[in-house]
Amino acid sequence: MFKYFLGQSPKWFKLTMIGFLIFNVFSYFILGPMITSWLFILEFIFTLAMALKCYPLQSGGLLAIQVLILNLTSPEHAYHEIEANLEVILLLVFMVAGIYFMKPLLMFIFSKVFTKIRSKLAISLLFVFLSAVLSAFLDALTVTAVLISVAVGFYGVYHKIHSGSKDYDGSGTKDKKELSGETLEQFRSFLRSLVMHGVVGTALGGVCTLVGEPQNLLIGQKMGWDFIEFFLKMAPITVPVLFLGLLTTVILEVTGTFGFGAKLPEVARNIIENYTKEEDANRSEKEKYGLIVQAVSAILLIIGLAMHLAPVGLIGLALIIIQTAFMGITDEHSLGKAFEEALPFTGLLVVFFVIVAMIHEQHLFSPIIDWALAKDPSQQPMIFYLANGILSMISDNVFVATVYIGEVKSVFDAGEITREQFEKLAIAINTGTNLPSVATPNGQAAFLFLLTSALAPLINLSYMKMVKMAFPYTIVLGTAGLIFLIMNT
Repeated sequence: MFKYFLGQSPKWFKLTMIGFLIFNVFSYFILGPMITSWLFILEFIFTLAMALKCYPLQSGGLLAIQVLILNLTSPEHAYHEIEANLEVILLLVFMVAGIYFMKPLLMFIFSKVFTKIRSKLAISLLFVFLSAVLSAFLDALTVTAVLISVAVGFYGVYHKIHSGSKDYDGSGTKDKKELSGETLEQFRSFLRSLVMHGVVGTALGGVCTLVGEPQNLLIGQKMGWDFIEFFLKMAPITVPVLFLGLLTTVILEVTGTFGFGAKLPEVARNIIENYTKEEDANRSEKEKYGLIVQAVSAILLIIGLAMHLAPVGLIGLALIIIQTAFMGITDEHSLGKAFEEALPFTGLLVVFFVIVAMIHEQHLFSPIIDWALAKDPSQQPMIFYLANGILSMISDNVFVATVYIGEVKSVFDAGEITREQFEKLAIAINTGTNLPSVATPNGQAAFLFLLTSALAPLINLSYMKMVKMAFPYTIVLGTAGLIFLIMNT
């Protein structure tokens, strides 16, 4: 039984998980529900950190089942959390699958971008800026799904050439030999840095608008702000932070610190460039037609998301239907492949909501909220920003924002704070949950999606490597956000 328990995971990890499950029972009866709940949070974060050793759905899922057995939350409360986040779940199920069918178009565009733009700094800035703009108007998870698709596709091209026996660059040496060893490691490092720049970009853009992140919509609804008003309220903080984020990208790429700075190896660039030229020349009529369908679908997708014609998940489903109908993909087996990437993560997210329900039911954050509201009104925005930032790093920014804005709204409704103070705290909650939360993969759904995606093992992207690479951004975004918040509230 021990041999098959958690499959190929290291022996020490299996023993640690068994130790957690046994200790939690004693902790519940001896230390009490509140301390045990905090232990569960730390244990769950540990399972996320070990994502490359064992997919967290199993290890984290066992903890979530134990949470329910020990009655730290109920299935009804867990279901309520899932219900509240149904839009995110639908997005993952359908939008990621929709983007799967768009992969040939994304590869066609980005293979040109990667080989034509020779400056790594220019590509990095392009990734951060495009991710920020798209996240502001579309959705951070959708943009991350596109980033992952591009990186997986690009790695696939490299792997295909590396596995073959051709000589695309005409050097007289087989590409397989030229693309091995150090060149492969440098290529992985190049992709890793670009994807990390991109996901940080989703946070930079996501904080700016009403639709950028799920919690922004919630805060906007509580405050009665529309798209323009929300942007204008946040702009004194979010716009300078965006430019400082871009400056951080420049510094990281120029200095080559924190795992950034790796360039696309020249030999790899030449081989991939010649490979893509050959692919373009040999493209069949059916493939060319497919690219046109995908391009039209991409335009419809952007219009649908920017105008918010329907919930994101439903737009994703429409995207699947339009692309497959017009490209003639009607075989069930071919459709099934599109869903493989996102469904394990969707399962993990549901497990995560069980932990969130436990935090809610055990009122783990209430003492911090009560303490913050007892402080001097002029200090409250700063305290709320810091509290939201730190708690978002260890749990989930959507949940933290939901809890905090709900508590503050009830205090405002009771007439204990003014409308002006209510607005200041709402701005602090939004910026606090969106900016410092880039510190850890569990802080933002987009980061967690990247960590648990098929891409992470290909480019050796572990939990701690993500924390290390996000660290300079965390310091700059977190500090700048706080400074501009103090200046404007």
